[in-house]
Amino acid sequence: MAELRVSSILLSVLVVVIMAAAVASGQNCSTYGGRRAAMVPAMFIFGDSLIDNGNNNNLPTFARANYFPYGIDFPYGPTGRFSNGYTIVDEIAELLGLPLIPPSTAPVSGAIHGLNYASAASGILDITGRNFMGRIPFNQQIRNFENTLDQITGNLGATTVAPVVAQCIFFVGMGSNDYLNNYLMPNYPTRSQYNSRQFADLLTQQYTQQLTRLYNLGGRKFIIPGIGTMGCIPNMLARTSDGRCSEEVNQLSRDFNANLRTMIADLNANLPGSRFTYLDIDRMNQDILANPTAYGFRVVDRGCCGIGRNRGQITCLPFQMPCLNREEYVFWDAFHPTQRVNIIMARRAFNGDLSVAYPFNIQQLATLHL
Repeated sequence: MAELRVSSILLSVLVVVIMAAAVASGQNCSTYGGRRAAMVPAMFIFGDSLIDNGNNNNLPTFARANYFPYGIDFPYGPTGRFSNGYTIVDEIAELLGLPLIPPSTAPVSGAIHGLNYASAASGILDITGRNFMGRIPFNQQIRNFENTLDQITGNLGATTVAPVVAQCIFFVGMGSNDYLNNYLMPNYPTRSQYNSRQFADLLTQQYTQQLTRLYNLGGRKFIIPGIGTMGCIPNMLARTSDGRCSEEVNQLSRDFNANLRTMIADLNANLPGSRFTYLDIDRMNQDILANPTAYGFRVVDRGCCGIGRNRGQITCLPFQMPCLNREEYVFWDAFHPTQRVNIIMARRAFNGDLSVAYPFNIQQLATLHL
């Protein structure tokens, strides 16, 4: 069964390259399901629970969301997305004219526009998220993509594959768990080993090496979101004891994000032909939290579901009834935003100005010809 699953995925990705080669050579490309013509051949996604869409479903892990009420507003129900509906990459895919990108582990014969390798509880560091048991760290996600690429190249040849991969979007969203499920966890020694600046430096040094590996595998167009306003998520580990946003935790976000901006400038300067762009998720989070009514939100300090919705300690329990007014909530559970927040941020990142996407917004990145 496992061999059939892998074969199905590889066959699907072969179709990606064949169709994408037609796009790259200027042949006509029809729209998918009535959407606009695709702006890029495919999108490859790496990250954590903010964008995992089912890769953890069959792992021995506590980090799983393939049960109701997750997916209550998603067309196909609970799929493994840690949301009531869309994630940010779902909306970005549609804005790019692509269908929803399937998980890398799914035996989907129609996976012709990319794959999602993201895994809940994963981090830049391999040790991150061990409390949840099974997860796929970023290093392993890269190896999984490399294995896929090796199979494609072996069948079609590097001269066919490389120019197509260079036009694809690589969305890489990592870092939150390295704080929430490592640095801030009392059973990890990390906080006693590194101060805030040192840990941010450690993460970005490792991140630079990992992104360079993806570049060496052929990636050229990268979307790198910063981490959000962690000190304001409903999880009690992040907030202060009296429930207020933690300035100390928010400073961790700022330290890491400042490093990311420098890292992206360095990568663009030092990796020939690369185009890395930074999404300021923290700024977009702060805009929403500071002006919730302007965006139509009413509840900003607790999740729509989870044990003790007023305190938001954990993720949703199976078959627990969530709040009914989901459109008014910023947070779906103790860690993750609602579909509505994901859509707002994706649209701002897609065609926003330099305050939210630097040095390109996603639309500009997609249309760059390398």
